[in-house]
Amino acid sequence: MTEYALYKGDELLLIGTLTELAEFRNVTRDTILFYMSSSYKKHVGDNGLCVIKIEDDEED
Repeated sequence: MTEYALYKGDELLLIGTLTELAEFRNVTRDTILFYMSSSYKKHVGDNGLCVIKIEDDEED
């Protein structure tokens, strides 16, 4: 299962799946994916929401 970290600025808000992050923010999964885009990051700068994929070192 792939997990993601949701940040607002430097503050970690939640670690979870795309669905869990979407439920936490009350938005769609597509919106969470948009938070990962470079165009969103350019628009909001360093103070906006940021989603980072957490890499899993273990192989399935």
